[in-house]
Amino acid sequence: MRRFLSRALPDLRRLLVVESGSRHLVNGFLANWLEREGRVLSCDLVTCFTGAAPHYNAVFRVQDYVTPEARRALLTELRGNRYDAIAILCSGEPIMTRWKWFLAARVPTKLLILNENGDYFWADRGNFGIIAHFALYRAGLTGASAVLTPLRILVFPLVLAYLAGYAAWAHLRRRQV
Repeated sequence: MRRFLSRALPDLRRLLVVESGSRHLVNGFLANWLEREGRVLSCDLVTCFTGAAPHYNAVFRVQDYVTPEARRALLTELRGNRYDAIAILCSGEPIMTRWKWFLAARVPTKLLILNENGDYFWADRGNFGIIAHFALYRAGLTGASAVLTPLRILVFPLVLAYLAGYAAWAHLRRRQV
């Protein structure tokens, strides 16, 4: 991730899209983006899905890069493509979680985060409040959950210890009878 401290937006000519969620969400975002911006982008796609992806120049399927050497080769190729931005879908679906954050950290470009509503924001210091709220929301630490989630985290080890102790007591009692 590059240009986190800069609020300047890149002139998007080349975009790397990481499809870490449902395909219709990404395609809907791109259609709206192109309609609003009124220019043609050169888009490449990193995905785990099979099947055709017609609107992209290059499609990189993660199942083709299972070895460390193959992942290094992919990273070298993506870095060499000199993208203006990388768009990552954060839709709450546990799809390609490690891949999307690996690429966000290792591909030197500005990060664009998309959500399932078609909203987006740039990952830079000007949007730090939005990023913090987004992370807290995804972690379940906003609203009423802000109290219950930390309480559950604190109570879980106690409940686990009680259940393990009760199971041990029940088995020992059964042995004595």
